[in-house]
Amino acid sequence: MHDIIDTAVAAGTFTTLAAALTAANLVDTLKSSGPFTVFAPTDEAFAKLPAGTVESLLKDIPKLTAILTYHVIAGKVMAADVMTMDGKTAATVNGATLAISTNNGVKLNGTITVVATDIAATNGVIHVIDSVLLPA
Repeated sequence: MHDIIDTAVAAGTFTTLAAALTAANLVDTLKSSGPFTVFAPTDEAFAKLPAGTVESLLKDIPKLTAILTYHVIAGKVMAADVMTMDGKTAATVNGATLAISTNNGVKLNGTITVVATDIAATNGVIHVIDSVLLPA
């Protein structure tokens, strides 16, 4: 088993996320002992953003860091734990909260769908999401 970063890279569907984490200098943090829960957008999720968004974020490191840390919760939150959180919020590492709904699957902030859960890593867990979370 690998840490969150190596697990995501090995999956092959998170190359944009890996590049963004590298640009924001967050790789070492997510390789540390944690534990962390990461809601990981796939390359397809990043592709849904308006044209040029990823490129502009890679040049605006403070904004990129705020977005990336909005995808991380301190601690290891497994899918079974999330299922008990309907109607509640979870604090993210960037200080903002995510709204959680468990009606018809798990949704974050009402529109982001969790498409795969409980991808174990040595320092936490990854849940795959279909869109990029953007803090308000």
